[in-house]
Amino acid sequence: MEKAVWDDQYNLGVEVIDKAHANLFRIVAKLMDLMEDKENIQGACKEGLKYLENYTMKHFFEEEAYMRSIRYKEYARHKKIHDTFRNETLKALKWYLEKERYSPGSVQRFVGTLLGWLTGHIMAEDQAIVGKVTIKRVYDRSKEIAIVARAVDHAMQDIFRLNAELVDENYNGRNVGKGFYCRLDYNMEDGSRIRLLLGVEEQLVLKGVGMFLGLAALKKERMADQAALQIFKQLFSHMGRLFRVDVPHELYREDMLTQEQFREEFMTRYPCNLLFRTRVGHFIFCFRKWKAKG
Repeated sequence: MEKAVWDDQYNLGVEVIDKAHANLFRIVAKLMDLMEDKENIQGACKEGLKYLENYTMKHFFEEEAYMRSIRYKEYARHKKIHDTFRNETLKALKWYLEKERYSPGSVQRFVGTLLGWLTGHIMAEDQAIVGKVTIKRVYDRSKEIAIVARAVDHAMQDIFRLNAELVDENYNGRNVGKGFYCRLDYNMEDGSRIRLLLGVEEQLVLKGVGMFLGLAALKKERMADQAALQIFKQLFSHMGRLFRVDVPHELYREDMLTQEQFREEFMTRYPCNLLFRTRVGHFIFCFRKWKAKG
């Protein structure tokens, strides 16, 4: 299994933050080594996770202090993301590890989730602190395909460092290769609901995490699934702003779909079905809106 290695090209230029990011990936690399030691995995992982948790909290504190020092306008939203990770995501992962007695599968799930979260957060949220990417709080909600296409391209650039080209304005659900699929509903202020149905070709998800990790390290199924879930969280955050939804939405493993479930959901008819292509893989974007009852 390849190592999780920090690449200096993704530095923010803020020494205390860049050093912390590099150290976090070194800790993750150590956890990956521990996964291979089946006999001592429980005790070793407990110590490793304790160190990781303490270091992550120290990093959040330092990063938040820096944001306050420069009067970063997105500080409150960014801090809320940190708080959610600390108080909800990390606790849930630790609970699952204990429940599964630190089985190899549960550790894979933990590391996959952690890698996906770190990758998405650093590439989009942290880079925005120093202006390397732009957090657009409000997109113009419009049915115009050009508006949606620009939002998708923005998300692809922020998360994957890739441009997205709209290649089919009437995507018919055809198979574009092995991929990951997810759906999420948004409640709108006018009482309506919007459902987004997204599909990301496997190699595109793996690139998102593999920029730091190396593709071979994500060949274990549970790690890949959890990494994909974290990438989808970033995508839904970007796409939600297209409809003026700028609040965090929790995403769970149950929101992920198999390819067959995706096809069944797709056949319920979505008025907007778009297929995008990047130089690495395809991205499917579908949405529909309806008036919620009661």
